[in-house]
Amino acid sequence: MATATGTSHELGWRAADFDLEGVDGRRYTLADVRGEKGTLVMFICNHCPYVKGVIGGLVEDCKALAAEGVKTIAIMPNDTDTYQVDNFDRMKEFAQEHRLGFPYVIDRTQGVARSYGAVCTPDIFGFDAGLALRYRGRVQEMRGSTPVAGARRELLEAMRLIARTGKGPEDQVPPIGCSIKWRRS
Repeated sequence: MATATGTSHELGWRAADFDLEGVDGRRYTLADVRGEKGTLVMFICNHCPYVKGVIGGLVEDCKALAAEGVKTIAIMPNDTDTYQVDNFDRMKEFAQEHRLGFPYVIDRTQGVARSYGAVCTPDIFGFDAGLALRYRGRVQEMRGSTPVAGARRELLEAMRLIARTGKGPEDQVPPIGCSIKWRRS
């Protein structure tokens, strides 16, 4: 398992549009998931132990944020030919098992992941109401792929701050996770 940390795109960068297929049979664009007070674009996958470590709390946090005007979408960017565990049918199972309350979509060409500069799963992009990047950090402190008990919910706090003020936190710890499984050219 290779790990990576997310560091691309400066704060203030504008969210890139997309049109991706969801596990619910619908297609989603950025406009479909844009929140009144903020938008959370997450790159996750089914097999990553870092994603598995945070998914329960992440689902709860996204539900709380939805009630506060912040919408969420999760994008699966991995090469499913090489990593069958991340294929579309398994994505449907993952979404159902974890009761995702937000769209879970597949980036079959990996073009969206590249345009966002995503490097790992989970890789989190928190945007303000005007779709400017204000948070590029982790969900919370981890020890390996296990969340630290009682750790601050950094993503939740950051997105609440963004929803309230339009600004992200001064201090942001880059996300860490499994590297995205890129298709070989």
